[in-house]
Amino acid sequence: MTDTLHEKKILILDYGSQYTQNIARKIRECEVFCEIHPCTMPLDDVIRFNAKGIILSGGPASVLDEGSPLCDHRLFELKIPVLGICYGMQLMTYIMNGKIESAEHREYGRAELMISDFSHLFEGVRNKSTVWMSHGDKIAKLPAGFKTTAFTGNSPIAAIENPIARIYGLQFHPEVVHTAEGKTILENFLFKICGCLRNWKIGSLVTYSIDRIRETVGEGKVLCAMSGGVDSSVAAVLVHKAIGDKLTCIFIDNGVLRFGERDKVERTFRDNFHINLDVVDASKLFLERLDGITDPERKRKIIGNTFIEVFEEEANRLGEDFTFLAQGTLYPDVIESVSFKGGPSAVIKSHHNVGGLPEKMRLHLVEPLRELFKDEVRALGREMGIPEEIVGRQPFPGPGLAIRVLGEVTEERLEILRAADKIILEEMKAGGQYNKVWQSFAVLLPIKTVGVMGDARTYENVIGMRAVTSTDGMTADWAHLPYDLLGHISNRIINEVKGVNRVVYDISSKPPSTIEWE
Repeated sequence: MTDTLHEKKILILDYGSQYTQNIARKIRECEVFCEIHPCTMPLDDVIRFNAKGIILSGGPASVLDEGSPLCDHRLFELKIPVLGICYGMQLMTYIMNGKIESAEHREYGRAELMISDFSHLFEGVRNKSTVWMSHGDKIAKLPAGFKTTAFTGNSPIAAIENPIARIYGLQFHPEVVHTAEGKTILENFLFKICGCLRNWKIGSLVTYSIDRIRETVGEGKVLCAMSGGVDSSVAAVLVHKAIGDKLTCIFIDNGVLRFGERDKVERTFRDNFHINLDVVDASKLFLERLDGITDPERKRKIIGNTFIEVFEEEANRLGEDFTFLAQGTLYPDVIESVSFKGGPSAVIKSHHNVGGLPEKMRLHLVEPLRELFKDEVRALGREMGIPEEIVGRQPFPGPGLAIRVLGEVTEERLEILRAADKIILEEMKAGGQYNKVWQSFAVLLPIKTVGVMGDARTYENVIGMRAVTSTDGMTADWAHLPYDLLGHISNRIINEVKGVNRVVYDISSKPPSTIEWE
């Protein structure tokens, strides 16, 4: 990280929005360095941060609620450009003696933005541009010195600013893909208002991450939770570049892996990267603890707790003084798992390497990818020379096939799912669709249906197929795969996988569904 990068950075204060990391991601795409910090960040720390601009994120709270997260009023007296988004705009209005009221009609989803007054924020933005709204409050009275610069059919005040104080507010979310010209708006804030430079490159992120790992670990030794997927692979290589032989990777066979996964991981990391790799077969332990468990959250918690337990036991067996555990946790895992203190976001599901961790651990966590999205992790991997066959892999959940076997997890049901999943991946690759979708996989449903095979009645299992398109995993749409391909996959599964007589295709989007079924 160069001094120039530090001098031109943006501070994002997080009020608990599901979209906060999207802001950082969009800013990085503009090649500007930024950091996310809690909205409780003390003003003295804000001043020391020496930001070129400050962004106040959205959040699920209302400024009218008792105990809602606020900010120091002196934040707006620092002569640093400030952009408030959704809750952030309502917050600045409230703090600066404007008036906020509950809206008679809440506004969620797409809206048409009408620009009513000149603003540097909207330079190059078309009138009647599509924006994404998500709010239940409205501004009833502007603070002194502010003007309205845009409106929508349901929001007479959709954008405000005090250009002299360089304070700006947007009722909509420019950071999400549904806002057609959101990137232009953010670029205008970064370059026309804050005076930032385009000097943040993926290579800088590699250097920055390595420096942070070295600073965190010091002379300590690190175990890395290796799964063979994109996230843990990139995390392992990154940590290895930072500390070399002080890293030992441990691959745990948890009994809920895909077909041939263990052998593939061993070959890849011992042969390609020459990283210390210790393989532990704990499949019997995991399956014993999952016996009879059908609740998805309990599955995730059991797997998360057992992972850490096995890691700590293996560290003791190795006889090394390990003090850190490295994981490939990504930001979508974090924001779906953790309620934000001061601006609580909704907990959607626990991830085995976030919400499923025990409260007390002997090993401290190192999560170098925690603030990144999947596409950024792939770019980071390519920058470090990791082969495309690894960085281009589709995401695979940490709890593995345990959350794709809906209901009880047994070895018999796992074998059925493995066989079906193998066929789906083979045919997606053969049909040229594998790299066009975000994820494609099989799910074993907890039901049986009647069928006919060889003139005989059958009563067997149902496989659900899921394939989605996405850019970051935060939102997703079902993949419109060719009918011939779907038909071929279905025929192969029914003909080749014993115990299956029906295949269905999931056409749900995220939201309201999640990508995984559990």
